[in-house]
Amino acid sequence: MSEKVKKTDEQWQEQLSGEEFLVTRKKGTERAFTGEYHDHHEKGMYVCVCCGQELFRFSEKFDSGTGWPSFWEPVSQGNVTEKTDHSHGMTRTEVLCSKCDAHLGHVFPDGPKPTGLRYCINSVSLDFEEEKEE
Repeated sequence: MSEKVKKTDEQWQEQLSGEEFLVTRKKGTERAFTGEYHDHHEKGMYVCVCCGQELFRFSEKFDSGTGWPSFWEPVSQGNVTEKTDHSHGMTRTEVLCSKCDAHLGHVFPDGPKPTGLRYCINSVSLDFEEEKEE
């Protein structure tokens, strides 16, 4: 695994937009159906907006109808960290970037086969790198 990225809140605020900072560093959530990638169908890789680590492939993305980009698995289990989240009077599983601890969203056990998982991810926590034609 590559070296952890650690920055102060001030350093993150210089790098990120206000909404990116709120979601990735303060565990916020963008409104459903407002994010850039909820209805995005291009071929490529979704990477962490904070550090650029590869997180999700377009081929594992599916339309969950929830208004957030949803994936049935990450590019590698080592690229995400999962933590129990007891906020908002619920128990959920939070998904974070393993390289910089950016809050990405949550994972739920109601996704499609083969994993049965739904990684429900905030668009604002992602950048997209289009697949290059060879």
